[in-house]
Amino acid sequence: MKLTTLLSAGLLLCSPLTIADEHNSPLTVTPIANQLHVIYGQGGNIAVSHGKDGLYIIDDQFARLSNDIKKALGNIQTNRAEFVVSTHHHGDHTGGNENFANDGSHVIAHHNVHKRLEEKHGKNSKFLPVLSFGHDMTLHFNDEKANLKHYPHAHTDGDSVVFFTKANVIHLGDIYFNLGGLPFVDVDSGGSLSGVIDAVTDVLTYADDKTIIIPGHGQITDKQALKKYLVLLKRARNLMVEAMSNNKTMAQVVAMAPLNPLNLKYSSWLSQERTTELFYRSLTAKHHH
Repeated sequence: MKLTTLLSAGLLLCSPLTIADEHNSPLTVTPIANQLHVIYGQGGNIAVSHGKDGLYIIDDQFARLSNDIKKALGNIQTNRAEFVVSTHHHGDHTGGNENFANDGSHVIAHHNVHKRLEEKHGKNSKFLPVLSFGHDMTLHFNDEKANLKHYPHAHTDGDSVVFFTKANVIHLGDIYFNLGGLPFVDVDSGGSLSGVIDAVTDVLTYADDKTIIIPGHGQITDKQALKKYLVLLKRARNLMVEAMSNNKTMAQVVAMAPLNPLNLKYSSWLSQERTTELFYRSLTAKHHH
């Protein structure tokens, strides 16, 4: 066995979802309910609805993975997706939009996703939704009623949660990071910590003990885990608000490390310091309530 093969085998053991050699797909496909699969890969989690009317997907990760995703869809039913629903505008969820649109998929998302993708890709880009909505929208497809509901100023200003009402499955996009830590709140794209808290609080009213919860990142889970996440978010907000008293500056608050009591792990791209800064900015922004 060559050293490189050994190394990649070792890497595969550490991280089966993100690293694969050329013989393996970088994706993991898991059936989660009748007519519903989830695809884990290198970006946001993809939900796949399939049935008598065809197939559609929620989010599509990165452009370089489109062919792998289409292969995986072909193994489920057909490699042609009727619709691609974008839960928000970030590239790890919308990177494949153009590739799918070129194959005839219709991209659906909130108005603000259209606006932000237009700013990024230009007016006539295939990355943009051809159907955009304001508050909510329903897909009547595959004997399923999938309700798309917009939550303002959450992870971004264009987040939609997808409720598969018959299957009792909810895809939260990046309103929910199930990675054992705090979420990335994209303040520069209109996101806010309080908006994430409000969104999770509302989503929980639609969930019961049998509901399958699909996060934007991390493994699928259940209502109890989402409740724990909400408790964590509220604790984080309370710690921040306490630290921010007496009009302290962002630098002063960061120096206090107010999130320390939560005892969480942070990633290299979202350090504790950066999280604290984003939460500070979010809690001082004008749409905070």
